[in-house]
Amino acid sequence: MKILLIEDDRQTADYIAKGLRQHGHVVDQVDNGRDGLYMATGDPYDVMVVDRNLPKMDGLSMVKAARDAGTRTPALFLTTMGGVDDRVAGLDAGADDYLVKPFAFAELMARISALARRPPMVAQTKLQVSGLEVDLLARSVARDGKRIDLLAQEFKILEYLMRHAGEIVTRTMLLEKVWDFHFDPKTNIVETHISRLRSKIDKGFDRPLLHTVRGAGYVIRPPE
Repeated sequence: MKILLIEDDRQTADYIAKGLRQHGHVVDQVDNGRDGLYMATGDPYDVMVVDRNLPKMDGLSMVKAARDAGTRTPALFLTTMGGVDDRVAGLDAGADDYLVKPFAFAELMARISALARRPPMVAQTKLQVSGLEVDLLARSVARDGKRIDLLAQEFKILEYLMRHAGEIVTRTMLLEKVWDFHFDPKTNIVETHISRLRSKIDKGFDRPLLHTVRGAGYVIRPPE
């Protein structure tokens, strides 16, 4: 991927850029919002990673200006401000995701990959992986024609995993997207729901679709 990194803290920027390059990505790096806007509106990128507090032009204004200029590059905000109002402001400005500092690099990579590979969401009414199909309008699930009854939270988890089929979804991502938790509740709520979901969509079928990636998260993928 080609990634635009806009971060004024040199140590943080070098850490992120080094990690991304080690994963084979091309990284353009700037340290202020004004130059970031110039880069974002001038060259095509797969993802832009934007610090919220930037000199010359803050991250909110920079992303909003890029959106107003027609830039549709997915944007991930990095910030120390993790309050609900702060997150809402970031998303309203045009950001696609929000990661609070300090963060694990694996979490950053998972979110960048999800943004870069995310399928268009507006036109989708059905999601399908192998024989598993989710009808978003009817709120129904079936595998190989067999109806599967899910509870509301199980449906939300499955929908999110299906939208990111083939990608690792972390525990933190599920807490945020499914439960709207922006903190770790220190419970096994995710693991419990994943276990129940797995028993419903995989039990009785020859090959599983829902996999746990040890130390990373969960993924829905077709049988190999």
